[in-house]
Amino acid sequence: MKILKAIAVAFTLATATSVEALGQSLIRDTEIEQVLREYTDPILVAAGLLPADVDLYLVADPTLNAFVTGGQNIFLHTGIIVEAGTPNQLKGVIAHETGHIAGAHLARSGDAMQAAAVPVYVSMGLGLLAALAGEGGAGATLMASSQQFGALSFLTYSRGQEASADQAALGYLEETGQSGQGLVEFFDRFRYQEVMSNARRFPYFRSHPLSSHRIDALRENVEQSEFFTVQDSPEDIAYLRRIQAKIYGFLVEPEFVFYRYPETDQSLPARYARAVAYYHDARLDEAREEIESLIAEEPENPYFHELYGQMLFESGRAEESIQYHARSVELLPTAPLLRVNLAISQIATEDPQLLEDARRNLRIALDIEPDNAFAWYQLSIVHERSGETALAQLAVAEQAFAVGNSGRARQFAMRARANLEQGTPAWFRATEIEAVSIPTREEIRRQRRRD
Repeated sequence: MKILKAIAVAFTLATATSVEALGQSLIRDTEIEQVLREYTDPILVAAGLLPADVDLYLVADPTLNAFVTGGQNIFLHTGIIVEAGTPNQLKGVIAHETGHIAGAHLARSGDAMQAAAVPVYVSMGLGLLAALAGEGGAGATLMASSQQFGALSFLTYSRGQEASADQAALGYLEETGQSGQGLVEFFDRFRYQEVMSNARRFPYFRSHPLSSHRIDALRENVEQSEFFTVQDSPEDIAYLRRIQAKIYGFLVEPEFVFYRYPETDQSLPARYARAVAYYHDARLDEAREEIESLIAEEPENPYFHELYGQMLFESGRAEESIQYHARSVELLPTAPLLRVNLAISQIATEDPQLLEDARRNLRIALDIEPDNAFAWYQLSIVHERSGETALAQLAVAEQAFAVGNSGRARQFAMRARANLEQGTPAWFRATEIEAVSIPTREEIRRQRRRD
């Protein structure tokens, strides 16, 4: 990737924001997240960790990097996914990062763990960047879920910690019947980073010091494993190529997408990437032709229907998009982002019956992913249009609580509680948010400046 561009379309009250100016961005995509979970969860279990306790985050950044932060959080740059030669290489990196978690190599200073001032959240599945109007006309960036994220300063691991994580990774891979050869291949590809200055190294190799001795020791241990010759299946390799193409299509300028995936390439990954690139290049007819060819080839693929629905919605065809979003939900009913897609299209039609359908879809999505702030914001719209002002205020409080805006959460929870029937579940929830949302000093200072 030569030029990274976080693609987003403003929705309703959204305002345009320069993603490049704000630094790194978190992205969400159901398909990519599912693949990464299939890679990661068995490794976590082998490490004695609970998959539900370990969060995975995708960072829209073309550089090679992967890291862990305080608690049990694994971050993967899109660049390291796109550059992976095989699934086994990517699994090797994930296993290595898991080794850092299990080995408690996560010491961080307080300053290093503070997020940058303005985080950005881009959803490839939703294609939306929502900027929510705050009190006093102030704007607040809305993130669909996860903690604030920006440019962080991370620990550089010692060579001893790196060797320890290597050996742990091999143990996890062996426990799951996989070869460690991918990790060796990954390090071997970038062996030259060892002799480069720190400023010129990829971010991954700044924090994960590489050496020829380390690679050779790792290779020797891998070759002794009974699973040394185990290889990825052709199907697994093909699916990795698919999500690599999807990432490329969404995050790289169309001209570069067309260069990498020319029209002469009629493979599924190439058509997938071009479908997105055509749409971003305002060539909707060609985008529709590509995505329709994909749906014809795999009619039961929820992600192709999702993409078609997204294209239509963002082209101002909300009503037409519903059938495709509905089909994606029918095929994958437990995916919260797909239900949010559908709800947004239903809300946009302003049809009262569809508004109730949107309420149901958002509630299901929030039952699965209760910290999805974007879904809470959409639910606030549904409540407001239904004349349920107090519930709308509570939904805004939930949205603010999910992104860590304590002052706003407390403020809207107080408003909601004052107008909710005492003793109801909603009243108790408003009371709870009010009680635990203690504004930070900075939030108090901002409020005083606005007052």
